[in-house]
Amino acid sequence: MSESTPTGSTTSARGSSSKAAARGGSRRHAGVDVVDEEHRIHEGTGFAAWLFVLPALAVALVFVIAPFVNTVRLSFTDATFARPGSFVGLEQYRKMLADPAVHTGLLNSSLYVICVVPFMVILPLILASLVSGNSKILSFFRASFYLPVVVSTVIVGLVWTNILAPKGVVNAALKSVNAIKEYIPFLTDRWLLLFSAMMITIWTGLGYYMIIYLAALANIDPGLYEAAEIDGAGVVRRFLHVTVPGVRSTMVLIMLLSSAAAFRVFNEIYVLTGGTGGVGGQDVTMTMLVKNYGTGLNAKYGYAGAVSMLIFLIVGSLIAIEFLIERKMSKDA
Repeated sequence: MSESTPTGSTTSARGSSSKAAARGGSRRHAGVDVVDEEHRIHEGTGFAAWLFVLPALAVALVFVIAPFVNTVRLSFTDATFARPGSFVGLEQYRKMLADPAVHTGLLNSSLYVICVVPFMVILPLILASLVSGNSKILSFFRASFYLPVVVSTVIVGLVWTNILAPKGVVNAALKSVNAIKEYIPFLTDRWLLLFSAMMITIWTGLGYYMIIYLAALANIDPGLYEAAEIDGAGVVRRFLHVTVPGVRSTMVLIMLLSSAAAFRVFNEIYVLTGGTGGVGGQDVTMTMLVKNYGTGLNAKYGYAGAVSMLIFLIVGSLIAIEFLIERKMSKDA
């Protein structure tokens, strides 16, 4: 009887260890099953994500990437409407840099950026600050300022063409009060036409950028305005020291968007000049040059491609500079 006890305890210990091993094995198998299941779920989610992204990638490939690659290719050829052309290296770029029309287009497009962008950054912010609120009258003003955005630029240009015509509303009003003796040539003078187009661009773009600013203003803590008001800050000081710092990143974004849009301006100039680019083509812009050289039976696809690449490089440089400014401002903040 005294020898049976160790044997029984040994048997029970072995049974316990076997059960523990079985439980450990089952836990290990369960862990492996969970990992496999998570892996399968991850693979399934990744595949579904690609299915959602695929249509956008297909659109970008067909309408953005492929045309861009083709434009780059054409810029190194002498292709025209009549023939596919052959490789000519940098010849089209050399011709472009010596072309007086390109010089005029660069000057006009650069002036457009310099004159339009400051108004596009500042005026919409002021408007957004004035119309931000929940009252019905402010909603009416927001809708009124946004209305030109939804109207076609061509229609806007035609309306302003009639307003600025020699016997249009502006000249007739000035003539009726004897403010002028002769009609002002808004549509035939080079600089007056260019600045008239800038005014139309600013007028049509105010509402769009105002909406972007309204979204940024909604993220500013109202307590900051209350604290500034308690400290005795007036409307102007609250605007400069609370509103402007609060929308600083948005201002850089709008500077970027408006710079790219201003350099690529087309509709306003095209409609006001009737597609001629002004008297002697003096008001032609870079985008109009692409249209002039790249369409019609006399189209020079290779040359138009070179002009397009110049526009791409300039706009890309503007975006890069403003991106660097944004990064520096973010680090300093």
